[in-house]
Amino acid sequence: MIDPFIRLDIFDVGLAAALLLAHGLVSVIYRLGLGRRIFVAALRMVVQLLLLGLVLKYLFALNAPLWTVLLVLVMVLFAGREATARQKYRFTGLWGFAFGTGAMAAASILVTGFALATQFRPDPWYDPRFVVPLLGMVLGNSLNGVSLGMMRLGEAVHDMRPAIEARLALGGTRRQAFAPAVKVAMQNGLTPILNSMSACGIVFIPGMMTGQILAGIDPLQAVLYQLLLMFLIAGATGLGVLLAVQSGVWRLSDARHRLRLDRLVAR
Repeated sequence: MIDPFIRLDIFDVGLAAALLLAHGLVSVIYRLGLGRRIFVAALRMVVQLLLLGLVLKYLFALNAPLWTVLLVLVMVLFAGREATARQKYRFTGLWGFAFGTGAMAAASILVTGFALATQFRPDPWYDPRFVVPLLGMVLGNSLNGVSLGMMRLGEAVHDMRPAIEARLALGGTRRQAFAPAVKVAMQNGLTPILNSMSACGIVFIPGMMTGQILAGIDPLQAVLYQLLLMFLIAGATGLGVLLAVQSGVWRLSDARHRLRLDRLVAR
């Protein structure tokens, strides 16, 4: 019987990486100034994935809850940093990092725990072969929503300052005053996952489903896995965006229902 699994080597990956030269060429022709960023992003991806592969190999051999929890903590902290690194308006101090990290951690860990307890049921429950990949996919996808939601909240509050202050001056609560900004932020944060769900299966075949099919798994079983993952991601993204945006509203106001733009600074 022919093994359906196709093994790759460094040459195969390097050949695909050569496609990034087209990105660099476009950057040069149109003077986008993205050549360095493309190179750095690609280099970071290679280094991070190679390190992750080594770490996972070690974790799988140990199968110890302490090391699994430590890796989860590192993943969450890095996700929080990425979610707040490129905000146009950022919260003073470490509040933005705390909001992004806390929202993603709470949403992703809760949803991942739900999946482990109900659908996967690994034995032991902390088996890193299940915990790390599942949390990584949920966390990575919810990162986009949380980042966009927080970024749009800062922009909306800055742009809607007169309207927010007018509602507060007329006796409205901060919830009422911030409602338009919250709506815009939530819509922006949820747009990526809604687009992915709408186009999934017709416009593109998701990465996990593609990987499973290439590995020889029955296509229908791969579809079920992908559907499960998409629902988990959607749930984590919605909860994460909600927590991050509401935390931002709390920070941009006070107990006396005043707008506190002094806690928001331009990058």
